[in-house]
Amino acid sequence: MSKILFVMTGADHWTLADGTQHPTGFWAEEAVAPYEAFKAAGHEIVVATPGGVVPTVDKGSLAAEANGGQENADRIAGVLASAAELQQPVRLEDVNLDDYAAVFYPGGHGPMEDLAVDADSGRLLTLALESGKPLGVVCHAPAALLAATKADGSNAFAGRRVAAFTNAEETQAGLADKAKWLLQDRLTEAGVQVDVAEPWAPHVIVDGNLVTGQNPSSSAPLAVELLKKLG
Repeated sequence: MSKILFVMTGADHWTLADGTQHPTGFWAEEAVAPYEAFKAAGHEIVVATPGGVVPTVDKGSLAAEANGGQENADRIAGVLASAAELQQPVRLEDVNLDDYAAVFYPGGHGPMEDLAVDADSGRLLTLALESGKPLGVVCHAPAALLAATKADGSNAFAGRRVAAFTNAEETQAGLADKAKWLLQDRLTEAGVQVDVAEPWAPHVIVDGNLVTGQNPSSSAPLAVELLKKLG
C-alpha cells in the first residue's frame, strides 16, 4: 500500500474578468473517480490544500446532468460525504514529497483561482516531475502548472505534452468570454504542448511520469494510467 497525495484547491470561487466571483471549488467526479480507484487498489490518500482549508465542492458538479442522472449524482455526493480525508486536509506548505508514492491534482475552476499562482504547489509539482514519481493532473488542475517556474523564469513543464480543459470546452461551458484568461492559452504561452481532443470525450496523455486528462470524463482513465505506474 502506498500513500497518494491529492493536492486540491482551497478556493470556493473564481474571479471573472469583470471582478465578479463565480462560485466553484473542485469538480466532484474528478476527485471521486480517482479516489475510488486508488482506494480499491489498496492505497492510502492524503489531501493537501493551501492553508489546510477543507476543500469546497463545486455545486454544479453534483447536479444530475453533470453525472449522467440523479442516481449517480447521489452516489458521488455520498462518496464525498464519507471521505474522511477531505475533511482533514494537511497544509500544502508542510508537505514533504518523500512521504508519497504519487501525486494527483483534481480540477474544477478552483485551481484557476489559487493553485495557478501558488508557489508552494509550483515547487511541489517541479519536484514531483523531477522525481519520476507518478504525477496526475486533470481538467482545470493543469492551471497549477503555471506556478511551476524555474530559477530562470521558465516553466518546469515547458516542452511536455499535456491534456487540459480546452478553449472549446470553456466556450461550450459558457464561461470563455467571461474569463480573465483561458487555460489552454496560458499553458501554450508557457511552452507546454497542449494536446487537444474532441470536447468532453475522455482524453489522457502520458508523457514520462506525467499523466494528464482533458476533462471530467478523463479522470477515471487517468487513474488507471496512474495505477499502472504505481505497479
